Amino acid sequence: MAVRFLIIGGGPAGNTAATHAARLGADVTIVEREIIGGAAHLWDCIPSKTMIATGGAMAFGRRSSGMGLEEMRPEVDVEALTDRIEDIKDHLSQSTTNLLRSQGVRLITGSARFISAHSVSVTTIDNGIEVIEFDAVLIATGSRPRIPQWVTPDGERILTTRDCYPPKVFPSSVCIIGSGVTGVEFVHMFQSFGAKVSLVVSRQQVLPGKDPEVAAVLEDDFLRRGVSLLKGARAQSITREGDEVVVKCDDGRQVRSSHAVLTIGSVPNSDGLDLEAAGVHMDGGGYIPINHHCVTNVEHIYAAGDVSGKLPLSSVASMQGRKVAEHVMGLHTRDHRHLDYDKAASAIFTEPEIADVGLAEAEAFAHGRKIRVTKVPFSATPKALINNDARGFVKIISDPATGEVLGGSIVGRHAAELISVIALALTANLRVTDIVESLLVHPALAEALAEAAE
Repeated sequence: MAVRFLIIGGGPAGNTAATHAARLGADVTIVEREIIGGAAHLWDCIPSKTMIATGGAMAFGRRSSGMGLEEMRPEVDVEALTDRIEDIKDHLSQSTTNLLRSQGVRLITGSARFISAHSVSVTTIDNGIEVIEFDAVLIATGSRPRIPQWVTPDGERILTTRDCYPPKVFPSSVCIIGSGVTGVEFVHMFQSFGAKVSLVVSRQQVLPGKDPEVAAVLEDDFLRRGVSLLKGARAQSITREGDEVVVKCDDGRQVRSSHAVLTIGSVPNSDGLDLEAAGVHMDGGGYIPINHHCVTNVEHIYAAGDVSGKLPLSSVASMQGRKVAEHVMGLHTRDHRHLDYDKAASAIFTEPEIADVGLAEAEAFAHGRKIRVTKVPFSATPKALINNDARGFVKIISDPATGEVLGGSIVGRHAAELISVIALALTANLRVTDIVESLLVHPALAEALAEAAE
């Protein structure tokens, strides 16, 4: 008899687990209450990156005079951009749905709650009730924007990230609260569309926890483009005064703008699942603790994606889903590589792009670890000069004794693509000499990787 595998949540973790387990012979059911593909993925990540891409195209047009062209002043067509976002979202959701159905995965639109350790009750979209019994279950319910108690978003001028797309209107001015990854991406996006942007930075640098040198490049670019940085300030209240939004900070400073956007993290969608009925534990933040196999405290109940409290990246969620499927189907007893979260590559889609993977320079110094740091600016790379964009650098961290690649960071054009080379080297335990001795394309930005590995 096939393994009855239930998945609650149809985002990257759930979809990958479903397709992989179905190919291995499991009887798979997915319960999703919003959209196949994942709300956080298709309603947050994909729309924001689509808008960022449009903003980047506009910025490139403004820089065109440096490439022997007449300077272009492109203007955004809000309706066309909205249609483009919806088309991409619908295409991805439908493609995922078709793939799952082609593999025999049963899809149910509804909300699930546990009634025991081996069964859930599903309230379907038409308010029907269905009880599903399972041998194994994956909780992959994702997350939603965090809203602090001192503000009430209205969806018009006081916004969460999810309220920003598809765009109804582009603000003339906007205050972004939160200077993490999402916050700086929104700064870049709105500034590219011509808005006057202010950023409330609770620490003394944007992107707290990232390499200070990386953060400095981004801050300099923000300031060059007229972004106002309120460092060392925490927002205390956001109120509307007519057509203005007033953001008041704890140090007395305030910002008046047409809109304000909250980018201060997310909360897991673990409420409403009745996890106690299954004996599943949560931590104080509502996340579900897991081991290296993504198993909760109950041996046949798994958690993956944002709700697991690990790195909130689609790539990580997808890999977790794959590992869960392998564990459910017993493949973990074979030659098996555990998921190493320290080797996950991440990117920030600002201009310039930022990407990193593995050990950071500041982290190594903080722990007293001996490292070798090599750095090459893109200004020394022919392709960067050809592209008329020499901003940024490549930095590679390696073991001085063995030459093993330990990590790296890239700031500059196509950083999100280039970091994959360092991520592969890290995962495969390669040495810097392996990168140096690779015969790369010329001229190409990737040449900076080989030069940095020297």
